[in-house]
Amino acid sequence: MKRIFLPVLSAVFLFSCVSTKKYKKSQAETAAIQAQYTTAQSSLTDCNTAKDELTRQKSALENDIANLNKQMDLLKQNNTSALKQLEDLSVITGAQAESIKKSMENIGAKDSYIQTLQQQMARKDSLNMALVMNLKGAVGNMNDQDINIKVDKGVVYIDISDKLLFKTAKFDVTPEANTVLGKVAAVLKNQPDIEFMVEGHTDNVEYKGGGYVLDNWDLSVKRATSVVRILQKKYGLEPSKMSAAGRGEYKPIEDNSTKEGRAANRRTRIVILPQLDQFFKLLEPNKG
Repeated sequence: MKRIFLPVLSAVFLFSCVSTKKYKKSQAETAAIQAQYTTAQSSLTDCNTAKDELTRQKSALENDIANLNKQMDLLKQNNTSALKQLEDLSVITGAQAESIKKSMENIGAKDSYIQTLQQQMARKDSLNMALVMNLKGAVGNMNDQDINIKVDKGVVYIDISDKLLFKTAKFDVTPEANTVLGKVAAVLKNQPDIEFMVEGHTDNVEYKGGGYVLDNWDLSVKRATSVVRILQKKYGLEPSKMSAAGRGEYKPIEDNSTKEGRAANRRTRIVILPQLDQFFKLLEPNKG
């Protein structure tokens, strides 16, 4: 009995060992398959997400293409309309073409004429600036408050305070005035083509000096003619190039309500007159 039992037990033990190994192997394979399945599921989810995004992008691109097609259709319509307008405009008669040609020629001539005028004005401005620099150089040591030289709207002005030229309420030029008038005359004498006007100006205080002077109008005129005589007789300026005028109190440059303002308004102004005859000569060939 013992001999028979021992072999049977051995067989059962061996079968049990083999089944355990297969089981463990099967478990390992199952785990591997499960891991592969999980990975596949994750990949499938990623693919579905990517698919949805591609679908969205495809829809957006289709919308963009549709909009672009609409814009292209609109541009084609506009181009067709523009070409039609050009065709209509291009249908002109020979007489119309000749008229257009003459108009273009006239425009070219007028443009050339305008350029010539601009060149002349630029030249005039350059001459004015040169004159101002010469005058300022000549009277450079004088007080700026007593003599002012400037260009305003293309006209040169020389303003001289009356305290440099006259005594209060008088129109006789003082001996001390020769200094400033002599320096101004020296510059003007070197410009023989220049014409100028001497203007007398007063403040608004009523003149009560009596004698030969009636009022501020009269005083301003007499002061201007006194300066003109000095420039002619003492410094040799051509009388035909000069004129004298009185402005009275009616062209103030400062407020007459202050002492300083009234002092500024009492002045003699030399105005370099624009050479209008030369300007009109430029206009004459182009009349009509």
